[in-house]
Amino acid sequence: MSRIGKMPIAIPAGVTVEVAENNKVTVKGPKGTLERVLPAEMTIKVEDGHVIVERPNDLKRNKALHGLTRSLINNMVVGVHESYKKVLEINGVGYRAAKAGKVLTLTLGYSHPIEMTDPDGVETAVENNTIIITGIDKEKVGQYAAEIRGKRGPEPYKGKGIKYQEEHIRRKVGKAGKK
Repeated sequence: MSRIGKMPIAIPAGVTVEVAENNKVTVKGPKGTLERVLPAEMTIKVEDGHVIVERPNDLKRNKALHGLTRSLINNMVVGVHESYKKVLEINGVGYRAAKAGKVLTLTLGYSHPIEMTDPDGVETAVENNTIIITGIDKEKVGQYAAEIRGKRGPEPYKGKGIKYQEEHIRRKVGKAGKK
C-alpha cells in the first residue's frame, strides 16, 4: 500500500474540490483556481471534508500513480489556500536584479543584461539581493525559480551566482601558490 497515496487530504475552509468525468479535478480557493486532468485509473472521491484517492489493483504502474495523484491534488489544495514561495539569493560583485512591470532584469557579469518575463500565475519581487517568486501552482513556481537560477548558478570557489535561500554550496579551495 502506498503510504502517501492512502492518506486522506483535508480540505481547509474556503476551498472547494470538484471531480468531473475523466478525473478532471478543479480546486477553488481564496488565492485562485487550479485545474488538472489526473490519471483515469485512479478513483478520486470527495467525502465529508476530505479527498480520498484509491487505486484499482496492485500493478506497478498503479502503485506509482497512487502516490503521485494524491500529491498533485494536495499541492493544488495547499496552493489555492496558502500559495507557494521560493527565495533566490544573488551573490557576487556587480550581480543584481531589477523589476519593471512583469519584466525581471538580471545583471550577472555577462556582456548584456538578461530579461525574463514572469509567466502567467507567477509573480516576482526584488528586495536587496533576493528574488522572491510566489504563485499558487507549485510546479510553475519551482520551474521559474530553476530557470532564473540556471542563468548563473553558484560556483564553488567564491560562491558567486544565484542560489536558493536554503541551498548550501560546497566550497572548494582555490589553486595553491608557489612555495
